[in-house]
Amino acid sequence: MGDLGDLTWQRVVGAAAVMVAAIAIAVVLRLLTGRLFLRAGDTRWAWDDLGARLIRDLAMPLAVLLGLWSAVKVLHPPDGTLDVAAKVLTALTILVISLALARLIAASVSSIALARQGVAANVTIFANITRVVVLGVGILVMLQSVGVSITPLLGALGVGGLAVALALQDTLANLFAGVHVLASKTIEPGDYIKLSSGQEGYVVDINWRNTSIRTLSDNIEVIPNQRFSDTILTNYHRPAQDMSLLLQASVAYESDLEQVESMVIEVGQEVMSEVEGGVKDAEILVRFHTFAESGINFTVILRTGEFGDQFRIKHEFVKRLHRRFQKEGIGIPYPRRQIILPEGSTLSG
Repeated sequence: MGDLGDLTWQRVVGAAAVMVAAIAIAVVLRLLTGRLFLRAGDTRWAWDDLGARLIRDLAMPLAVLLGLWSAVKVLHPPDGTLDVAAKVLTALTILVISLALARLIAASVSSIALARQGVAANVTIFANITRVVVLGVGILVMLQSVGVSITPLLGALGVGGLAVALALQDTLANLFAGVHVLASKTIEPGDYIKLSSGQEGYVVDINWRNTSIRTLSDNIEVIPNQRFSDTILTNYHRPAQDMSLLLQASVAYESDLEQVESMVIEVGQEVMSEVEGGVKDAEILVRFHTFAESGINFTVILRTGEFGDQFRIKHEFVKRLHRRFQKEGIGIPYPRRQIILPEGSTLSG
């Protein structure tokens, strides 16, 4: 018995030493993978960041789990206890790997969306769906590894899923509407949109339930995805971001219209080339169209690089055109009326 007790204590001390060594290795791996992740972040290639993050997520927990298994083997417990420990550690290993893969695949989906849609993209719906699917498969594999039959569970999930689908019709409608919007590329993050109900702004994010847009006043409006399937929507970034800008103006009847057209085009070209947001090689168009009560109305057609640039362009164009009209003596008409009195009549005081 004394020899057996000494042997038992030797196993305990050996298992403890194995755990200490495993934890030390895990700490070292954490430090090394942390440096690797920082080095990967210095490059422009996104995939090395994802690979470094996967290594960092797996290195430390797998080292600890391997140490636990080695410690259990050193203790040499009864076969039943060893089987239980093996199943538990296998389940934990599967869970760790599932979490790391879910994070990796979700980040990969986000990276692909970012590459396809530009720097303004922030689409979480595909990343969230991918993460849920990978975690669900991982949990099923984990349950199977510990001896839980997943066949009845899948049947129960099918029946329960039908009940949940009936209870969450609006939520699922928003989910599928969001997937449809992204798949059809009706709108994408960064686009400026306007709904027939009046909401308008830049699309910030499209998630599993709603779409967030940032208004010009820097407020966030949250719109259910289903709204996009039953409303009229104007996307000011499709088919291209640059757009025509129509400005209305008027000059007096006494003005030389050829001179007015020439000056307006010169001012428009200055604004296009000097003001941020103008399209430098755009053709400036002037179209006279109405003999109004006080003057001749015309439309100036400019181009802006993006919807939000129009306000700066309007501001500068109106200021410069007004200054040019004053310099050249071009009259801007005021409302006026001609009063014709009967012959011999006079206006009284």
